[in-house]
Amino acid sequence: MKWLPRTLFGRILLAMFCGLLALQAVGIWLMLEDRARFGDRLLGEYVAQRVANIITILDATAPTERPRMIRALSGRLTRFSLDEPWNAADAQATDEAKAFVARVGRELEADRPLQVLSIGEVAELAPAMTSAGTGNPDRPAALPRRGPYQLLVAQARLADGGVLTIRRALPPPVANWPLRTLILLTAMGLFVAFVAGWALRKVTRPLASLADAAAGLAKDLNQPPLPETGPQEVARVAQAFNAMQRDLKRLLETRAQALAGVSHDLRLPLTRLRLRLERLPEGELRARIEDDIAEMDAMIGSTLEYLRAGSSGEKPVRLNLNALLDGLAGDMEEFGTRIRVQGEVPQPVLAQPQALRRCLANLLENARRYGGEDIDVQIAVRGTQVEVRVEDRGPGIPAADLERVFEPYVRLEASRAKHTGGMGLGLAIARAIARANGGDIELAPREGGGLSVRLRLPLAAEPAASPVEAVTVSTHKSA
Repeated sequence: MKWLPRTLFGRILLAMFCGLLALQAVGIWLMLEDRARFGDRLLGEYVAQRVANIITILDATAPTERPRMIRALSGRLTRFSLDEPWNAADAQATDEAKAFVARVGRELEADRPLQVLSIGEVAELAPAMTSAGTGNPDRPAALPRRGPYQLLVAQARLADGGVLTIRRALPPPVANWPLRTLILLTAMGLFVAFVAGWALRKVTRPLASLADAAAGLAKDLNQPPLPETGPQEVARVAQAFNAMQRDLKRLLETRAQALAGVSHDLRLPLTRLRLRLERLPEGELRARIEDDIAEMDAMIGSTLEYLRAGSSGEKPVRLNLNALLDGLAGDMEEFGTRIRVQGEVPQPVLAQPQALRRCLANLLENARRYGGEDIDVQIAVRGTQVEVRVEDRGPGIPAADLERVFEPYVRLEASRAKHTGGMGLGLAIARAIARANGGDIELAPREGGGLSVRLRLPLAAEPAASPVEAVTVSTHKSA
């Protein structure tokens, strides 16, 4: 779902927040429901007890004193009357009415006829339930006429046969309790989100550091090790990552030593062969042997360069890419190549100087060798990266082979025949260098025919202090 957070931290926090908030909402609802039921029951018991007490008092009061007693006993929520006849035709026999009659009967000392005429919700009260109907102009207004109210109307026979009519109005619920509940839920939710967010950040921060370290491992194998802190599982992952980084460093150091030994051991016999050739007379055989020795030497050099690509000890610096491309283009033009450079980079790139020079030289040489003498170079900034596009007008590469040509020693015979030279390592070396510097190389067909090589490199961040002059790499005599 699109609305879900993309991070592990966001998803766990959302799940905890929604779950706890729902739990609190259900708990508060059950508490309010239980309180309402308890209140209704308690109020019903109170009303039943009060009605029974009034019936008992009126039984013991002389008939002439009862009207004065009725006025004194009528209150804000209850009105009594002795003027209405017994109305058995309108009596209700609902469960609620039966429960009220039973409650009053339990409170009376003697059995008295009792009936409920109506019990239910009304929109407004009759004038008799307000101060206007009390007959006492000094009594303040008890209740507003507008409701809704839960109104109970019942009748009871007194001991001498008189009829007591009771009207009991239950007050409406407090209107602002849902707002208080909402405020309480919001405060609880914010508190839970804060505490859960703090706890989750402590757990997920090492995972984010691990992802950053894994992404930067290929660029800088000498980066500081991860702190082995946090939960046990996260600490074990950090320990395994640090162990892997140490093993990779040892592997590369061992490979560098092996490369140095291979370079020395292979080139030494070749040197002896060249010295021995000097004793042979000039001729076709000697020329062929010299060509074979030169080819073997070139193969060894290209292979060693490919193995060293991406693992150079050069430190990345802020590099002037415009000057580097201008120098390479000038060197290529000395061989009759026409190179058109369009665009420029307004700020330096962050790369290894000599390695990037070798990468660009390989791309330009590849375009000259297989695409003809016309080469277009376009430079454009794409967000935080710069894109260098090298386009030629050669036969191009089939779509199925656009990735395969980056493999070592792969040569496409249709356009990369042996007589054109090369060991099939130029593009492989260039991509290894680009990736080691935080970029990449992609191939695509050129509009109108030919090949388009796109090199992407990261731009250098602007220095916080005084500006530093970007390094300009010498490009003369480029191979």
